[in-house]
Amino acid sequence: MSLSSPRIFRISFLIRLTLVSFYISLTVPLPFLAKFTSAPIPSFVLWIGIILGLIVLVGVLSEQVILDNEKIQVIYPIWFRLFFRKGWSLSWSEIKDLKLRTTGQGGLVYYFVCHNSEQAYLLPMRVAGFSSLVNIVTEKTGIDTTDIRPLSQPWMYLILLILTLFLLLFDGWTIAQSSNL
Repeated sequence: MSLSSPRIFRISFLIRLTLVSFYISLTVPLPFLAKFTSAPIPSFVLWIGIILGLIVLVGVLSEQVILDNEKIQVIYPIWFRLFFRKGWSLSWSEIKDLKLRTTGQGGLVYYFVCHNSEQAYLLPMRVAGFSSLVNIVTEKTGIDTTDIRPLSQPWMYLILLILTLFLLLFDGWTIAQSSNL
């Protein structure tokens, strides 16, 4: 199959929303807690750290997977590539196989293995349209991908998002109550 134009896959909106919300719910209370407990670290230092951390998180979540007739590539915004991850690119002919690996939490991830290199490249598994991405990989490489599933299902992120929203509500209530003391 020939791709008439490059296909771009981004990290799922649900995943991005969940992870950013979770980060905010865990970090925003810290400056208020530092002030309330008279911690030796000034709250403005914590705010700077929180903002820098959020910028890095948004950069990581801005990953794009681009597939065309010649290659698969993973890219990040230019500002992110300058300081952190560079991304990678593989021509379809370089790809020999997909190797299964178990994560520390018991999940399954897959790595592209190349003919001419010892280096392996992680198959992006959190993108919206993952099954379409895997189908294109199969068509371009001939590798059997029938057993490949996303690392985590959308319902898992939905549950985490709902719990995060409760945490944000509790954080807001706690911060409001502490400012009245």
